[in-house]
Amino acid sequence: MAPRSFWKGYLKLSLVTCPVAMTPAVSENEKIRFHTLNRETRNRVVSQYVDSVTGKAVKEDDEVKGYERGEGDYVLIEDDELDSVALESTRTIDIDVFAPRDSIEWIWLDQPHYLTPDDPVGEEAFCVIRDAMEATATVGISRLVMYRRERAVMLEPRDKGIVLWTLRYGDEVRDAASYFETVKADKPDPSLMSLVLQLIDEQKKPWTPSMASDPVQDKLHDLIAAKKKGRKRPAKSKPEAEAPPSNVINILDALKKSVAAASKAKR
Repeated sequence: MAPRSFWKGYLKLSLVTCPVAMTPAVSENEKIRFHTLNRETRNRVVSQYVDSVTGKAVKEDDEVKGYERGEGDYVLIEDDELDSVALESTRTIDIDVFAPRDSIEWIWLDQPHYLTPDDPVGEEAFCVIRDAMEATATVGISRLVMYRRERAVMLEPRDKGIVLWTLRYGDEVRDAASYFETVKADKPDPSLMSLVLQLIDEQKKPWTPSMASDPVQDKLHDLIAAKKKGRKRPAKSKPEAEAPPSNVINILDALKKSVAAASKAKR
């Protein structure tokens, strides 16, 4: 059963409109989460704002947002002032421009969502927009109020549906050139390149989700299961001391040994 959608609205291209539903493509609901308790009473504890100078708790009605313009000097912004600059929420994804899919680098992609038709009558309109983007290798660009902020979004055809990506803001992405400019651009030695290519070939495997598994979650599940049954907490095993990496004097010899070890492991 598909998860319940968290957003419903309309997909619009010029005069073509169809109802759609959207669901986050990733979830952290399966992760183990803990509450903070009072050890003596086993009641949950609650957090509250405290004045940093007086140490007294601050009532909710007395809380106000402030922008620091100098040390200890703030411009106060009231809630109604924030509401006045907030963007009007819209339930329409109006595609106003298309861009080549390969022109948008991965670093601009933020959060993925699955977009599906929400009405059999509008399904044909949804499918024709999806297939047209697929045929032209383009993605749709629109704007949408999500998570209380207006976001630029990218619509990418995927299988029988569309993946809607929220895009990062322009000032969030750092220029890679300033970080990589000191890296030498010389071509590597062909013999070294050949060995590295061989090493990659030996270690290449088809992608599976298990490659990104979380071993800590598995251990937490085991710990909680043991404590439910009244067992003692398992003793923490002492990790083996990791030998510091030695300075590689001869890269060629190191690569030859690496390829040999990878070939042996593969067999």
